[in-house]
Amino acid sequence: MSQGFRFSASRFDGPERAPSPPIRSRLSPDAASQSAEPAGRNVFPQAPQSGFRTVREAPVSTFAIDVDTASYGFVRASLARNVLPPADAVRPEELINYFPYDYPVPASAAEPFAVSASVFPSPWAEGRRILRIGVKGYALTPAARPKANLVFLVDTSGSMAAPNRLPLVKQSLAMLLTSLSADDRVAIVAYAGQAGTVLEPTPASEGGKILAAIEGLEAGGATAGGEGLRQAYALAARNRDPAAINRVMIASDGDFNVGITDRTELKGFVEREREKGIFLSVLGFGTGNLNDALMQALAQNGNGTAAHIDTLNEARKVLVEEASATLFPIAKDVKIQVEFNPARVAEYRLIGYETRALERADFENDRIDAGEVGSGQTATALYEIVPVGGPATMPPLRYGAAPAKGAGSAAPSGELAFVKIRYKQPAATESRLIEVPVSDDAERSRFEEADADARFATAVAGFAEILRGGRWTGRFTLDDVLRLASAARGDDPFGYRADFLQLVRTAKTAQALAAAKP
Repeated sequence: MSQGFRFSASRFDGPERAPSPPIRSRLSPDAASQSAEPAGRNVFPQAPQSGFRTVREAPVSTFAIDVDTASYGFVRASLARNVLPPADAVRPEELINYFPYDYPVPASAAEPFAVSASVFPSPWAEGRRILRIGVKGYALTPAARPKANLVFLVDTSGSMAAPNRLPLVKQSLAMLLTSLSADDRVAIVAYAGQAGTVLEPTPASEGGKILAAIEGLEAGGATAGGEGLRQAYALAARNRDPAAINRVMIASDGDFNVGITDRTELKGFVEREREKGIFLSVLGFGTGNLNDALMQALAQNGNGTAAHIDTLNEARKVLVEEASATLFPIAKDVKIQVEFNPARVAEYRLIGYETRALERADFENDRIDAGEVGSGQTATALYEIVPVGGPATMPPLRYGAAPAKGAGSAAPSGELAFVKIRYKQPAATESRLIEVPVSDDAERSRFEEADADARFATAVAGFAEILRGGRWTGRFTLDDVLRLASAARGDDPFGYRADFLQLVRTAKTAQALAAAKP
């Protein structure tokens, strides 16, 4: 490997290989000519920003949990080019959930989630408050971890030729190998103008053989992503191990332009494969022609997560430091439902999660797909609420308040809200339920009294809201984000929060649009 990776004999028994020549020197002339980063062809999910809702009219909020982080990676990649990301690219929940938080841990795998809540004043709107719901997943021990049966689906089309695409894919997959056990298995399917198997399922102990297959990938041609997806799933199905985690992992810019390209058709295919016990994760690379909308749809319907790999450090975070969370689910179809007490809360809005919103009836329906949570992961949701008697965002109705739809008329006076989580074990078809009230002892009278994790998550949410146009954050500025995040940085062993502070500073001077090329 050009980066000098070595694998010890205790994990891999393949022969040590001489360093490969630089990736770019082995690109075909056509591929090398396409290595310049394209611009202006990114596609993102279209979802209107959620606003406030009145508790008397709609007391219940329901959504699928989301621990994806792809939006954070894209925002960072955009700002690295001194360009502000488009508003549609900013999903607040993915920025918030990029960071680990020190939440209470579950006692056992039998009930794999611990739920905590806190309530404190909003830093950008006097009279409003923030409700933070924190969820911590059970961390599998190494002995309890199932085997991994992985199929890497690698986009080798011409659009992947740039250094931050296929060369970074190769380095990322090599890093992932260091996280695998000797009896895990890896296969590789590549796709460009056509798709084909590059490596049949191979034990991770044969590291040299796997690395040789990775190094042999070259960019060139169109993007037959649909056919690649079909072949990857077929390979996974032929070698499916019911005792293992069977997962397809796509590495692509999502620019499918040959074969099956219809998003609805691809989603339906992934959904059917999901029912067979094969999960899907998506790793996005590059900017300019990133089809984030397609990649989000595939990950969400494939019971997997999506990340955007823009640097080698991000690859290390996702595939090494958080490998257990990335590869090994502890629950699927995870949904959250929050019912607000109309005697205490007048209005609320969920910050983000627009692409994961569910109908109220979906919560009880086990046929409705929702999010996946990996081993040891945390998930955070923030609501901005207006207490009864507070500064309402909507004028009162002419004929009085509408009757509450399903709200308990005898709600306990000491409760602000009631949180429910419904989930399935990875191999189960029936869901289980966890219920937690948000009581008065969760409230803090001053923002500074909230715990550091709550304050940092709120600062990240404020940053995301500003990037989306600041519809609800008023005069809250990037300097305010820096002030709050700096004070709540806390223990930061991997430097993620320090990097966030630098990201906010970069946003202060970034341009609204990329400069035109001469």
